[in-house]
Amino acid sequence: MATTKVAYDEKAVQTLDALQHIRKRTGMYIGRIGNGSNPVDGIYIMLKEVIDNSIDEFIMGNGKRIEVTLNDSTVSIRDYGRGIPLGKLVDCVSEINTGAKYNDDVFQFSVGLNGVGTKAVNALSSYFEVISYRDGKFKRAVFSQGEKLEEESGSAGKERNGTFVSFTPDPEIFNSYVWKEDFIEHRLRYYAYLNTGLTILYNGKKFFSQNGLQDLLSKEIGDERTMYDCVTYANTKIEFAFTHTHAYGENYFSFVNGQHTSDGGTHESAFREGILKGVNEFSKKNYAGSDVRDGLVGAIAVKVQDPVFESQTKNKLGSTDVRSWILKEVKDHVVIWLHKNPKDAEKLLEKVKQNEKLRKELSSIKKQAKERAKKVAIRIPKLIDCKIHFCDEKPKGKKNPDRREETLIFLTEGDSAGGAMVQSRDVYTQAIFSLKGKPLNCFDTKRDALYKNEELYNIMRALGIENDMEGLRYNKIVIATDADVDGMHIRNLLITFFLRYFEELVVKGHLHILETPLFRVRNKKETIYCYSEAERDKAMHKLKNHEVTRFKGLGEISPKEFNLFIGDKIRLEPITVDSLSEISSTLEFFMGKNTPERREFIENNLISDIAVG
Repeated sequence: MATTKVAYDEKAVQTLDALQHIRKRTGMYIGRIGNGSNPVDGIYIMLKEVIDNSIDEFIMGNGKRIEVTLNDSTVSIRDYGRGIPLGKLVDCVSEINTGAKYNDDVFQFSVGLNGVGTKAVNALSSYFEVISYRDGKFKRAVFSQGEKLEEESGSAGKERNGTFVSFTPDPEIFNSYVWKEDFIEHRLRYYAYLNTGLTILYNGKKFFSQNGLQDLLSKEIGDERTMYDCVTYANTKIEFAFTHTHAYGENYFSFVNGQHTSDGGTHESAFREGILKGVNEFSKKNYAGSDVRDGLVGAIAVKVQDPVFESQTKNKLGSTDVRSWILKEVKDHVVIWLHKNPKDAEKLLEKVKQNEKLRKELSSIKKQAKERAKKVAIRIPKLIDCKIHFCDEKPKGKKNPDRREETLIFLTEGDSAGGAMVQSRDVYTQAIFSLKGKPLNCFDTKRDALYKNEELYNIMRALGIENDMEGLRYNKIVIATDADVDGMHIRNLLITFFLRYFEELVVKGHLHILETPLFRVRNKKETIYCYSEAERDKAMHKLKNHEVTRFKGLGEISPKEFNLFIGDKIRLEPITVDSLSEISSTLEFFMGKNTPERREFIENNLISDIAVG
């Protein structure tokens, strides 16, 4: 087939201004676009970028109050800092690489060091308003899609110094989106924990923390018993807190200059190692890291000049120069705390000894499981692997794209759905593990049961987590089951498995549910896939002479169609946890022994569904 040649000359070379480039390459600046159903969707990153500027003012000792308001699709933020210099107001929100964040004398510990944040919000908003109040005067500017519409200035009267920003995410970029107040409140609560003394008001709610990261851990742990009182430490550059619970695994909440680094980084790894070295120095033992840290819940926040992040959305710290001083600071304080608190030190070491004993007991069971697996096959049964893995080293050279973040594994129900996926998947980044049937209910089992159960052990091997989280082979673990009773049961059993023994994977956003269409509505000209009855009804109204197909299971979707649902337009519903304290009670209610309360809940919801139907 002949191809049309396009002239490569001066006319083919385009120059976009900075804000146009942001609109054309949105993902480069705010990560995923999304629709507001995920806390890392673009609209929340836009909100973060604006609030970060207000937080930076507080960090520098200016303004102790921030007001956030959500009204329909529009968010407004008012701080009481110094206010943007009036003569540079328009430039600061519309000119790339313009801002005071480059001046270390003005902003020593800022997250937004690239001069892009607020400009991206401006470019991606259908309405963007900024007002600066400074020394009795004000300046105001209004933009749409980065284009200035209005500008005015005058006397501010008695209005206090500070900055007001209001924006509406542009539907042309974000299509149909909805703000979820839970996500906003969760982010604001973290801001309060990280900035003791700061008051944040949001639609009538107040967020304030007196004890910083200790309050964060108290909120996360809830009523769950801890082994000892929370260890806390803070100075001008670092704050951390930790304790041990009776849960499995380890969980961390790490921050850099107020930014939640959900993927960790060098500061988090130094924190973990510092705790290990401190315990070993005090006890004069050489405990393994897993023995010291299993059951540990910790939080660390550091302030760093010129931090280096591994992505624009700043989820992981890459700065290597912070490791040595963080490790020493943590280790030294852990040793001091253990000496000063002998009773708590005894409880901590008792927990470590319990972990060591359990690990040694499990080692023989693990060995048996490995031998059993070798006899079955050299490779993992039912796993169709991909070529790139999350734990791989970063590829060298600019010509080799880093696709580790794209890696995922589908945990599918049986071979029929897996067969369609195999033919339509991306062989580089998408793996498939086909379940034999319903997995074991892990709610009330001991850890050794995981290694004795062939299916669960093979899942752990496939994910690379049979020993620890360091070897995780896929960024996303995607549960892909039929939308029927059996499929939902398998989904709940898998979620229980991960929450019970690998809650860190869930807390860090690795676990997802694959959304596939329930209906296909089509005529000779157009096909519409529908994910709900409401979407089906709308499609039926739109298309004349239509036919409707109900997908009862994933196996009924052809490979050609499956490519539409696991490709660029894949729809994943993340499994999120509001706080660690909810995990135990939620699993007890849904997966524990039958109770009158659960029976009543099921009956009420079944009646509700019937009424709706």
